[in-house]
Amino acid sequence: MTVSREASKDGLVCYEITFEVIHLDHNDIQHSKTEYQTLFPYVGEVDCSPFSQCLKWVEALFSDNESETSLCAELFLLNQQILFQQLIYHILKQNVLDTPMKSSRQAVESTIKQLSLHYNEDWSVSKLAEHANVGRWQYSRLFKQITGQVPLQYLSSIRIDQAKHLLQVTNDRLFDIAINVGFDNEFYFNRRFKQSVGLSPGQYRRHYREEIQVFAPFLEDFLVTLGVTPILQSSYMKRGTQTYLGIDHIPSVDLSEKSPVPLPVKPDLILVDYGFSVQQDNHRFNEWAPLYQIPTQGEDWQESLRIIADLIGRGKSALITAIISDYERKAESARKKLRTIRNQTTAFIRVRDNGIFLYGGPDMGCTGPILYRDLELTPPSIVLELTRNTRHAELTDEMLAKVDADNLFVTFDNPYYDKSKLYASSAWRSIPAVSNKRVSEVDFFSWMNYGILSHNKKIDDVLRTFEQYC
Repeated sequence: MTVSREASKDGLVCYEITFEVIHLDHNDIQHSKTEYQTLFPYVGEVDCSPFSQCLKWVEALFSDNESETSLCAELFLLNQQILFQQLIYHILKQNVLDTPMKSSRQAVESTIKQLSLHYNEDWSVSKLAEHANVGRWQYSRLFKQITGQVPLQYLSSIRIDQAKHLLQVTNDRLFDIAINVGFDNEFYFNRRFKQSVGLSPGQYRRHYREEIQVFAPFLEDFLVTLGVTPILQSSYMKRGTQTYLGIDHIPSVDLSEKSPVPLPVKPDLILVDYGFSVQQDNHRFNEWAPLYQIPTQGEDWQESLRIIADLIGRGKSALITAIISDYERKAESARKKLRTIRNQTTAFIRVRDNGIFLYGGPDMGCTGPILYRDLELTPPSIVLELTRNTRHAELTDEMLAKVDADNLFVTFDNPYYDKSKLYASSAWRSIPAVSNKRVSEVDFFSWMNYGILSHNKKIDDVLRTFEQYC
């Protein structure tokens, strides 16, 4: 191979590093390289990419010591030793002779592991692609296939998670935490943290160290699950409050009013979900406290639980794992008890003042995932037909008559709804569950909620209902 070099106007610069390998035997006796064959396994040209990183280490090794005290001089020498070790490790890692050839995907996966270990280093997509020996465009595409995120977004999420941990367990200054996890400055760290978490780093730390007052309209289920009593609870004029939560002593805020409502007490934090934001004007509450919208869909209640727990200072993984595991054990036990009725079909209907709605299958809605996925009950064919890509479907009288359910759960939005007309209709009486008296009326709030306590209540209602039928 022919290598040609052309000097710039400043000429070529060459660095020569000499070192001696010292080997310690089992008796801690030192032997120099003159007594042992050299331990450095390479002679000649070696791979060293990205070269800019290697050059950075080498230039630092050759920098001058400007320390004025002996202690500072010793620290300088220690740092030089660390830099040298990093350089040697980097070269050895890239040139181990028995390393098998990696596919492009394996090479990208290897850099993902490197990011997890060395998240505080200065990374760019180009540098990562060089490490993987993959083109930049191909690297980014493979990275997103593996992680679901682009490289720098993924790196930022790792840094934010590490910052969360440091905010929880240390008293370090925000500047020190920012630098420690890899951000260039405190201002940028604050901005990225707020964008990702929904709170400033200072607020996040305070929530882990102090009892905070939270208002979470229609997310109260999650707070109670985490052992936190909300400072306020939501209510609707006709429906009242979520009595199944056992927090009747907590002041309520009537959200049926569309105009701004003065809160009787001032919370530290207001949490809302996406559905709340669609039906309500979030700006109504902005003047009272910081407001955070949970980014997850209601069906992913496990992730919603993790996010809410983290925001209110209860995000310890052991607690969350225990809550989810307890639910999964309960669902598994219920599945076994319900095996004998799986050949029967089960549906859920919600009756509103302005219509009747059939709720969806195993993937969408606040009831389907529990009935059809967790409990493995069988949906009627009409459920799969009408709610394929939606949480619920409005029923005409003709559709209602085609609800071929052997068992039916029903709830009413309005406790004062006149049920007699519905129950007397021919469409209603055409449902097999109605003619066989296998209809169970259930609590509105616990069945229209995505919280874990409401899901537990659904399972209890199902078991109790089928025990009556059997």
